[in-house]
Amino acid sequence: MNALRFLALSLYLGEEGNGSVSKESRSQALLAKLQQKAKEKQRQSLTEQTQHPSKERTEQQNAKTKRKADKDDSQEPKHHKKRRSEVVPSITLDSDSQDEPVHEEKKNKTAAKEMRKKKKDQSGVDGQEDTGGGGGEEEEEKTGTENVTLKQTTGKTSAPAGYTVLGGFENKPVQKVHRVLPQWLAQPDVIHRDIKSNLVPISDIPELSALLVKKLQNNGIQHLFPVQAEVIPAILESAQQGLLIGRGGYKPRDICVSAPTGSGKTLAFVIPVIQVLMERVVCEVRALAVLPTKELAQQVCKVFASHAEGTALRVVMLAGQRSFAAEQASLSEHRGGIRRSLADIVVATPGRLVDHINKNSGLSLEHLRFLIIDEADRMIDSMHQSWLSQVVKAVYRSGSGAEALSIFRRTEPACVTAASLSPPQMPLQKLLFSATLTQNPEKLQQLGLHQPRLFSSIHSHSSTISSSNGCFNFPQGLTEYYVPCTLSKKPLLILHFILRMKLSPILCFTNSRETAHRLYLLVQLFGEIQAAEFSSRLSPSERKKTLKEFEQGKIQLLISTDAASRGIDIDGVKCVVNYDAPQYIRTYIHRIGRTARAGKTGLAFTFLLGVQEKNFLQMVVEAGSPGIQKQIVKPENLKGMEARYEQTLQELANVIKKKKKKRGLTL
Repeated sequence: MNALRFLALSLYLGEEGNGSVSKESRSQALLAKLQQKAKEKQRQSLTEQTQHPSKERTEQQNAKTKRKADKDDSQEPKHHKKRRSEVVPSITLDSDSQDEPVHEEKKNKTAAKEMRKKKKDQSGVDGQEDTGGGGGEEEEEKTGTENVTLKQTTGKTSAPAGYTVLGGFENKPVQKVHRVLPQWLAQPDVIHRDIKSNLVPISDIPELSALLVKKLQNNGIQHLFPVQAEVIPAILESAQQGLLIGRGGYKPRDICVSAPTGSGKTLAFVIPVIQVLMERVVCEVRALAVLPTKELAQQVCKVFASHAEGTALRVVMLAGQRSFAAEQASLSEHRGGIRRSLADIVVATPGRLVDHINKNSGLSLEHLRFLIIDEADRMIDSMHQSWLSQVVKAVYRSGSGAEALSIFRRTEPACVTAASLSPPQMPLQKLLFSATLTQNPEKLQQLGLHQPRLFSSIHSHSSTISSSNGCFNFPQGLTEYYVPCTLSKKPLLILHFILRMKLSPILCFTNSRETAHRLYLLVQLFGEIQAAEFSSRLSPSERKKTLKEFEQGKIQLLISTDAASRGIDIDGVKCVVNYDAPQYIRTYIHRIGRTARAGKTGLAFTFLLGVQEKNFLQMVVEAGSPGIQKQIVKPENLKGMEARYEQTLQELANVIKKKKKKRGLTL
């Protein structure tokens, strides 16, 4: 560029100083100088492009390609635009050069064309005869465009603005997203896990009434467990102003309790509910406890009845143990054309409860004060029955006539405002209890909790959920083992535990009632062991009888499905065996929770196949297990029973064949 400027300046000075020179000689001198400078410039630019390609050169060539496309659209001769882009800027850098006549400029252009043709012929760049009409120039333009394209694909020049460059993809680590827990879940009231070291004397709980203290002492209870000492005062505090209004006129907070199996959760809600309802005048259903199984409902009903003895409170169970008509008669009676309730506390299973609500059997929940949900995690999973929404609907059922204008009318709660608190109404307080209470806010939201307060024996000091399973409560006195085995050796191991290791009574869990029945038949045919099965194959009365005999020590081995794993308190269980490994950690927690209850010690064994070991052990460790040990049973310890065991298997096969034939004839 500097050379061209110098050339233009020299041309201008030459014109000023030598005006006598003819126009023709000046053109020839100009063309000679221009030819020399153009050659030097072209040689220099080629060298720079091969060694140091620059962004400026790339942009110029892109602009050149664009001009060529525009020229094709307008169907103009190619050589005019090409020459204008290369030659004209070099001689029009100074404004003075524009004073030249127009015909002089045309002459210069024609001469420049001829000189370039000669240069091409000499250097051999063209390689073809000029056919006229700018054909050689078109070939040069095409070659130049191909060169530009080749240089751009080498990746050595930067991409034009406005275009996306493909490539350079890298695997970048994705940052893990942690869900943040609500404050009530992240910062619970912590309960001590060690029961024996943290017993609280009954006299240290001033909120307890003298009548209940005396009743507890008569039942042999002198101390409360940590969960009871924390939860009982919290429930009683919410009812200090009586049944009609909460503290200060506000609705009391709902309470959630997550504590290990056997830690005394049942008594933690039975005692305060009975104490609050003892002062009632009119009999109405004011406490409803919902439980997942009939056996658990029967157990809770028994605890309520024993502690309500000596008071005017009446406890009724709706779990299908009796006929629907008998349950209906125990709920209410009609006297003088008016319905009168016969129950203060109702213990029910979800299905039976919904039946009584839908059939208008006399169950009125319009005065309900406490809704107790035991085994809350399983009750949340059974929400497809929509039992909770029907209970809430029955509680806030709008009355008619005088009832609608009564001060006891209830409206479904909404936003807390001054208008919503006047006049005050009886609140509905929810009490949730579970050993494996979920920390998933989405699931807990289904319960419609009001400013909940959580009591938990586990606290990670973190407001985030670090794993899908989370941490659970394991009984303090429990020792866990897993036994590697094969499928064919599982029955032998059960026999070995009872006959050789003298572990009895044993509560054995299977994943299906078919497996439980086959194992029961095998042990019965083997002999020497008092065994029984506990599953849905039995009627409620048969299951009740079986549990009673097991507690009395008449049964050494109780083979059960997961029907007995939830909340049932069976006295005297020293050992739990998972004959089939559980698929879910919650199932495992509830199974092993049948032993080591109330601060006692217990053993838990799990039979694992080779393909199950890795996943099961990982699941247990992630759940917060204090440690599971490996227990190996040597093959020589089982040899003494193998011959008899093989003979028993043959007998079992014959028994099963006979049962199938009998079933086929029956069908």
